[in-house]
Amino acid sequence: MERRVGRDGDQAMKDDQLRAPLSKEDFVEWLTREGSTRYHDQHPFHKLMHEGNLTKVQLQQWVLNRYYYQTRIPIKDALIVSKSEDPSFRRIWLHRIQDHDGQQEGEGGLTLWLELARGVGLDVEEVRSLRSVLPGVRLACDGYVQFVRDSSLLEAVASSLTELFAPTLMSRRIEAWKHHYPWVSSDALGYFQMRIACASLDSKQVVEFVVQHALTYELQERCVRALIKKAEILWHLLDCLQMAYVEPGSGVKKAPYDQPHDRRHSQTSA
Repeated sequence: MERRVGRDGDQAMKDDQLRAPLSKEDFVEWLTREGSTRYHDQHPFHKLMHEGNLTKVQLQQWVLNRYYYQTRIPIKDALIVSKSEDPSFRRIWLHRIQDHDGQQEGEGGLTLWLELARGVGLDVEEVRSLRSVLPGVRLACDGYVQFVRDSSLLEAVASSLTELFAPTLMSRRIEAWKHHYPWVSSDALGYFQMRIACASLDSKQVVEFVVQHALTYELQERCVRALIKKAEILWHLLDCLQMAYVEPGSGVKKAPYDQPHDRRHSQTSA
């Protein structure tokens, strides 16, 4: 007699354990599909930015609040390094911290972001102090760090798969800012330029690691969920800016997110 499972989650876990893992090509396609449909380039705030419809204050507040996210990235990466027993992996991942913090004072992504802040007319020390960061932005960014802290190495690394879509967004952002916000010096856009090359290399390394280590369907699905979690955090950050500086008090409805879905194993209800 077949044992009945009391909860849908238990049955789903059993089903995942019985499924064969996807091929490398199908797995990467699944990650790309799920990530691209949830990436924050589609958020209303980004659409306003890229169409030239943000005011100076709204653009400044994006730069100011996003800086808090930038400061969390090296902390997140340090946590990932601490999870690995493999020196070769740690050496590869350590370069990410150097990319953001620089190898010496006055270098790195954080410095370039402060140059962006100066370029949009913000007081750099005020930005650096983090005093004016929206509570919801803090919650989202700190939640990402906590997610990485609590996750396995594989899931923590997989959460960085949003980098797959960053080069395209950065290129689009540079073009939009030069066209719509000419009062911002091109020299202030150095962070975006840097990330085009860095994100391309970083995302390739993440995909290789995830494909190499997600050897069961269950682990592949965990990677997809980690990617979705990160995408939701980035989306929430922009929700906070939209509600505070574009549509105060109105709330923002984001597109409904389906659960991770592998089309090969879709089921129809009876």
